Amino acid sequence: KDVLVTGEFSIDNIPTTYEVDIKVTDSRDQILFSKEKAASGKFAFTLDDYDMFSICFISKRVEGIVGRGPPPEEMSVKLAVKRGIEAKTYDDLNKAQKLQPMELELKKLEDLAEAIVSDFAYMKSRERQMRDTNESTNSRVLWFSIFSMAVLLGLAFMAGILPQEVFQSQKAY
Repeated sequence: KDVLVTGEFSIDNIPTTYEVDIKVTDSRDQILFSKEKAASGKFAFTLDDYDMFSICFISKRVEGIVGRGPPPEEMSVKLAVKRGIEAKTYDDLNKAQKLQPMELELKKLEDLAEAIVSDFAYMKSRERQMRDTNESTNSRVLWFSIFSMAVLLGLAFMAGILPQEVFQSQKAY
C-alpha cells in the first residue's frame, strides 16, 4: 500500500557524558531508520502495508570516559509522528504545478477522500476475515461438543452395561 510515515524528534537536556541513538524498526525487525548521536532530526519511510513499528531512543555513556558518573537527571523527548495522508506534503506539488490555493485545497480533499475509501476497503476485508474466523471457530466448537457428547454417552452406556454383565457372569458360577 506504500504508507508514508514521517516524524520529527528532539531530545533536551542531554548530559555531555551521554549520547542518544534512535532506531526505528518494523514488526519484522527490519531497520527503517537509524541515527547515532541524535539530538534532533526528522525521519521518513514508507511501509508496505499498515504495519506496526517501534521507535527506540537508546541512551548510553560516551566511550572513553573513566569512572562512573551520575546518571542523567532528566531528559525529555519530543516526538511527532504522522502517517498516511497526514504525512503528505503539498508544497512540492504546489511549486511544480503552480496551483491556486483553492485547487490545492481540492487536491488535499481528493487525497483525503481516496484515503477514506481505501481505509473502508481495508476495514471491509478485515471484517470479512474476522467473520470467516468466527464462523470457522463456531463450526469447530459445534463438532467438538457433538463428539464430546457422543463419547460421554458411550461411556455412560458402557458404565451401565458392563457391570450388569459382570454381575450376571458371577451369578452363573
